[in-house]
Order: sequence, then C-alpha cells, then structure tokens
Amino acid sequence: MKTQVTFILPAVLASAVALCAAVRTDYDHKADFGHYRTYSWIGVRAGDSLWQDRITSAVDSALAAKGWTKVPSGGEATVSAFGRTREQDTLQTFYDGFPGWGWDAGWWGGGMDMGESTTQVVPERVGNLTVDIFDANTKKLIWRGVASDAVGDNPEKNEKKMDKTVDDMFKKFPPNGKG
Repeated sequence: MKTQVTFILPAVLASAVALCAAVRTDYDHKADFGHYRTYSWIGVRAGDSLWQDRITSAVDSALAAKGWTKVPSGGEATVSAFGRTREQDTLQTFYDGFPGWGWDAGWWGGGMDMGESTTQVVPERVGNLTVDIFDANTKKLIWRGVASDAVGDNPEKNEKKMDKTVDDMFKKFPPNGKG
C-alpha cells in the first residue's frame, strides 16, 4: 500500500500544479475602487481569437461577480488584456530500472541503484496573461494582474485553467476592500 501512495501522490501533485498558474497583482494604493462600477474594454491581444474570447469571458465574469457592469463605451474604468505564448523546454528523465539496493554502492551495499536513465528535452507551450485596469478619465493604471503559466499544451484543459487563473487573479479584487 505504501508503494502505491508513493507513486500516486507525485502524479496527483503534478496534476494540481498543472492547473495552477503563478498569479501576482498590484494596484494604485491611492485609488478609490468604490468609485468604479462600470468598465469598457480597450482591447484584448492574444495569440488567436479563441484565446482572446476566453480571456474576455473570464475577466467579464470575474468583474461581474465583483459588482462591476460592462458597458460598450464610457465606463468609469477601462480594461485591457495581453496574452502571449512561448515555448519552454522541460527536461524529463525516465529510469528503466526499478530503484533498489545495488552492488555499486560500495562493499557494504548501502546505496541506491536507479538503473539506466534517459533524459529528453520536451518543448511545452506556456502562456502568460496580463490584465490592466485604468481610470477612464485620467488614463492612469490603477490595477494590474499578471499570471504566468496561464495556458499550456493541452487545449482541453486551457479553458478551465484560464477561468481558474482569472478567478485567482481577481480573488482579492477590489484591493483593500474598497469597492
């Protein structure tokens, strides 16, 4: 039973990490977020229209949940988003032997013998997302959310990952309970 847990736990943790993006936010500490209730989009720039639509939908849902209303133009705040993808190499090592005690650890036999190993470079697509909110009158940036690893190689999981990323990004929005 212990062996099963040893092999299953890393797989579960890797799956959980795969669905999580690293999210950071920052804001203008002088901004009164209680003043903003409507917003308009400046635009969304991303790799393709599918990702643009997903970003727009996720941000619209997050802001609606916070009581903000989207208007076609003339909102008290304006929103823009920028998404980009890049390739990142990941090293994966595979062992063809079963870990165990081996003769190569010395005459007392106290070391681990991992058997033969093979390491390969696996290219992965990684997507980053930046969402900016500006005061519509002053054009001043009042809030920014940045997420790395917002999308990956698996198109089936990207929509869920995008929604979770934007939810995490807006979790403490508006900042300091102002709004």
